[in-house]
Amino acid sequence: MNPAESQPDGPTEPAASVTPGADSPEDLAASHHWCRASTRHHAKSFFFASFPLPPHKRRAAYAVYAFCRHADDLVDEGGAEADLHGVIDELGRAFDEITTGGRRDLPFAPAFAETVARYQLKKQPFQDLVKGVAMDLGSVRIASWPELREYCYHVASVVGLIMCPILGLRDPAGRAQAIDLGIAMQLTNIIRDVAEDLERDRIYLPADELAAAGLSEADLCAGRVDARWRKFLGGQIERAREFYRSGERGIPLLEDDGSRLTVRLMSAIYGDILRAVERLEGDVFRTRARTSLPRKLALAWKVASFHIRRPHVR
Repeated sequence: MNPAESQPDGPTEPAASVTPGADSPEDLAASHHWCRASTRHHAKSFFFASFPLPPHKRRAAYAVYAFCRHADDLVDEGGAEADLHGVIDELGRAFDEITTGGRRDLPFAPAFAETVARYQLKKQPFQDLVKGVAMDLGSVRIASWPELREYCYHVASVVGLIMCPILGLRDPAGRAQAIDLGIAMQLTNIIRDVAEDLERDRIYLPADELAAAGLSEADLCAGRVDARWRKFLGGQIERAREFYRSGERGIPLLEDDGSRLTVRLMSAIYGDILRAVERLEGDVFRTRARTSLPRKLALAWKVASFHIRRPHVR
């Protein structure tokens, strides 16, 4: 555990307004510990990038992640025939019950309730997440870029919007950059995971753009890495980088307490996956592009050095 986790929060921590007596300090601490362990296990890059955050923000980020995983699990439990509206309603009820202290059967509930109260998080973005998660059920085919962009918004950008109050976004205009950074990261996942998604009968690459490049599903299933594929993939990588560039313009609008550094580090780690794909010369079918721990540490040093040198925006 990071030593900072065991230290009292600093004087700048906002006061929480959770329901009095809803959770004992022991229950709340256990809940936060569970959220931290879940994030560490399931979201290694996010967990690594979260360490510059003040302890109270770090705990809030882990609680948000836990609730998002719960939303994912609700959809998965329903299977391909899940009633989307029913799942959205169920998640909304869970949100209300948890945040009013009426439901504590889920291990993340006390931590999530405290986070929602402290940062005044809204229910709608969590429900929007379900729409994207539901698109992952069964066989997946994406017809066009607008459809893919909509998917990226629902599974990634909404998480960025949820995090904006926690990270101290000072200007509502920065929400547009949060959306773009989420799209960039999800596009990176899609580029990296082509082979893994094919095994699940899922193709997130826009069908019309594949066809325009002279590529078919058979080419993907065969793992053909030729000039057509490299040109197509290069276009997808450049699209992702355009969204990274847009998203990063919003980072100075975040609070300068480690929040900017965390988001910049997340952007750097995910952006490095694209460079790993390029080093593989586009062969994402046989080797999964990765950012190793030593590489993450090197990126963290580079990002921290940049942050120290860069004049702070006031």
